[in-house]
Amino acid sequence: MDQDAAEVGVGPWEDDAPVGEQWDSELLANGDRRNVIDKYRYWSLEAIVADLDATRHTLHIAIENLEHDFNIGSIVRTANAFLVKEVHIVGRKRWNRRGAMVTDKYQHIRHHPDPASFGSWAAEAGIPVIGVDNMDGSVPIETFNYPKGCVLVVGQEGSGLSDAMREQCQTLVDIAQFGSTRSINVGAAAAIAMHGWIRQHTIR
Repeated sequence: MDQDAAEVGVGPWEDDAPVGEQWDSELLANGDRRNVIDKYRYWSLEAIVADLDATRHTLHIAIENLEHDFNIGSIVRTANAFLVKEVHIVGRKRWNRRGAMVTDKYQHIRHHPDPASFGSWAAEAGIPVIGVDNMDGSVPIETFNYPKGCVLVVGQEGSGLSDAMREQCQTLVDIAQFGSTRSINVGAAAAIAMHGWIRQHTIR
């Protein structure tokens, strides 16, 4: 471990070890260098996930993974930051976890082989599917009234939502753009869409 890495997080617990099931004895002895907030320092992975599960939001995020999209990791990381209930990966099961910065260990991730199976899951769960894409028929996300429980779905970088995925959406929303590019990065679009829900349902 280099000097910069050694300065991340906290070192070994210096006083008498705290008592409680959430504490990880190995982390207490050796230090906690993970990318977690201070509240969870020295907690075990299982204890952190259980604590997060107690307050997770009713928002889901889904990503089409048709071409091993490198943006999936960053979307998972943002979902973790916003305490999203589940991340759904539709299409290819394998994805590049590097951009997630290990947050996938704390985030529930569900795989669906295709848009039809994803749509069936959403219908059975009674969760409306909201597509995020800049196309005809979409409504402005800036004035959109997010349902309390919903799943936002973004498409492949470059091509956007597939036709099969659009068929599963009850609503399409777009993000206002003013420059020359036809689209913004899908990871950025997902973050904007998730934060829109956060603003309406968690921030007062």
